[in-house]
Amino acid sequence: MIYPVVLCGGSGTRLWPSSRKAFPKQFNRLIGSETLFQTTLRRLTGPEFAAPLVMTNADFRFIAMEQCAAIGLTDARVVIEPALRNTAPAILCAALLLEEEPDAMMLVAPSDHIMSGTEAFHAAVMAGAEAAAQGHLVTFGITPDRPETAYGYLELAEMPADTTPVKLTSFTEKPDAETARKLVASGRHLWNAGLFLWRVRDIIAAYEAHAPDMIAPCRQAIADSEEDLGFTRLGAEAFETLRADSVDYAVMEHAQNVMAVPLSSGWSDLGSWDALWAALGPDAQGVVQQGAATALDCENTFLRSEDENMHLVGVGLRNIVAVAMRDAVLVADMNASQQVKDAVTLLKAAEVAQATEYPRFHRPWGWYETLCLGTRFQVKRIMVKPGGELSLQSHVHRSEHWIVVAGTAEVTVGEEVQLLTENQSVYIPLGAVHRMANPGQLPMYLIEVQTGAYLGEDDIVRYEDVYNRS
Repeated sequence: MIYPVVLCGGSGTRLWPSSRKAFPKQFNRLIGSETLFQTTLRRLTGPEFAAPLVMTNADFRFIAMEQCAAIGLTDARVVIEPALRNTAPAILCAALLLEEEPDAMMLVAPSDHIMSGTEAFHAAVMAGAEAAAQGHLVTFGITPDRPETAYGYLELAEMPADTTPVKLTSFTEKPDAETARKLVASGRHLWNAGLFLWRVRDIIAAYEAHAPDMIAPCRQAIADSEEDLGFTRLGAEAFETLRADSVDYAVMEHAQNVMAVPLSSGWSDLGSWDALWAALGPDAQGVVQQGAATALDCENTFLRSEDENMHLVGVGLRNIVAVAMRDAVLVADMNASQQVKDAVTLLKAAEVAQATEYPRFHRPWGWYETLCLGTRFQVKRIMVKPGGELSLQSHVHRSEHWIVVAGTAEVTVGEEVQLLTENQSVYIPLGAVHRMANPGQLPMYLIEVQTGAYLGEDDIVRYEDVYNRS
């Protein structure tokens, strides 16, 4: 069996505003009806694959679990990393969690890439498994069709005609344009896809040889781990002592037993808006329209609206990306889309909330979004999923009115518990201990009107919480 290890962190700045730190691109529906995370999981299922091991952080644990369940992967194991430490610590912890099966295969994959040709991918994985079974560390590279400065490169001893594993001779970080042209022209380079396959025993041995300082903290983090609501939460004290490093830097670039397998199937890491535009398949004029968007006399243009109430119209545009959301709009030259992350850096420095926060705030019980915010009042739309339950709480600075617009709400105010249905409402006085839950089989929606001197999300005193939040 091959154990998929899906890396599911990341800050998601290059596809801003659709992707942000609070809700990065892997959880978004950028192409088709499923998220990038879900399409990755589907690609890693089949008779040769065991249940996936998902490495993520505390903020995304419920989103990851829900998206797994939505496609029928109820046996996925979600592991919570206590801090952002790049891929090397995450991969080592995953290997140590599988250490009782030392000859088992680990297939490590990012959660935010796209790939066409699942059968070709599976064939390449099985070819790589033959090399991994002999003790090699296997990486997968994409056959380049153009010089590209956004990807790292793998140099092969020779380029095979098929998916035969061959010796990897060197890694090259993201090159400049002239170097990229030379690498592609050599005929011996692949794009580094961040995909790896190896036996558990061999990758642990590689860390012992090339990154021994990571072994003890990762073992301690696992020893201190706890099962929490179906998640595996790694021990924070030990994990936070780990240096942040990628598996390429920490291990792969130093190891001598590395093989590479070429992949020719369509692949992209969707690292920029022009990459997503290309993946979506522009029409004859080079135009892509997503959501409530209309293009007139445009060429090489990408229009995307994520709000059905905001219609985005482009007239006479050339080489433009325009992305509209309820709280932010991006307009950029297509050739400058790699600079979006620099714009996010500027927004962060200016403490602009949209740099990192998402207009819809996801919670383990559902989500909420602010519809209107003014002096001493705020209006929210709230969705509570079936069986979802907010914490038993009170507020020091605000009172609330709840109006149910769909479904059934079980509302607790003080000692009173009542059921509210569509068009019924309840008042929550300042300081009252209260809670809402959805006892029904369908999502419950309500409108919340807050009034008070302070309306921040930190004005919450929690008494009970089924999700173990502080």
